[in-house]
Amino acid sequence: MTLKDAIEGIEYTIRQIDTDDEEMDAFLFSLGCYAGESITVISHLKGGCVVSIKDGRYNIDNQLASAITI
Repeated sequence: MTLKDAIEGIEYTIRQIDTDDEEMDAFLFSLGCYAGESITVISHLKGGCVVSIKDGRYNIDNQLASAITI
């Protein structure tokens, strides 16, 4: 299941991030978004979703949300 399909308010563990872009991988890692880390979807928006990773909240677009496997 991807982050795009996640239910709001439930904490998930990131299993894998499927992207071919090394720059995107580095960006996600800097946010604390990597395999084994907990992530919670706060709300789904038209263009993406708001997620909580560690102590921060971030807006992630649908393309990126579909690359994060939970």
